[in-house]
Amino acid sequence: MPTFEREPRPEKVAAVQELKKILGSSAVILTDYQGLDVKALSAFRRKLHQANSGYKICKNTLFRLAAKDTPAEPLASDLVGPTAIVFSDDAIAAAKTLQDCLKGSKALKLKAGVVDGHIVTVSQIEELSKIPPKEMLYAMLVGGLQSPITGLVTTMNQMIAGLVFTLQDVADKKAA
Repeated sequence: MPTFEREPRPEKVAAVQELKKILGSSAVILTDYQGLDVKALSAFRRKLHQANSGYKICKNTLFRLAAKDTPAEPLASDLVGPTAIVFSDDAIAAAKTLQDCLKGSKALKLKAGVVDGHIVTVSQIEELSKIPPKEMLYAMLVGGLQSPITGLVTTMNQMIAGLVFTLQDVADKKAA
């Protein structure tokens, strides 16, 4: 009896392996790019590249195969229509760039995503884009840690200065 299963083509196997590697990124955001012309798509890819992110158009069937046993597996069952993946190891930078491009394009639409192994919705991706960059967060943290120490040093200096003025006054009164 003949079997109707055929061996997958090598290019499909390679495409699934590439998608598996992409799905290993800390941020994977699915988009619908239908209606986006080549010029706009190229500009979008350039902006993502500047943010250390990438953009890969993929077939939904290949995405389903690649997503097996990954955090993105729940997303695979709901895929409909053209799908492209924004991927990055910096979720905030990718979300910010994506939101900037969404403002200028009616063709580009968010579907869902996975950030650090957790499924995120469109509204959560939008909220993620509002978070300040890492460098600014580090500066805010250092400023917050530095503020009480600076206040303590200022208070101690004022106390020492007060003591010095008091001792000077006592010395002046005894000299007079």
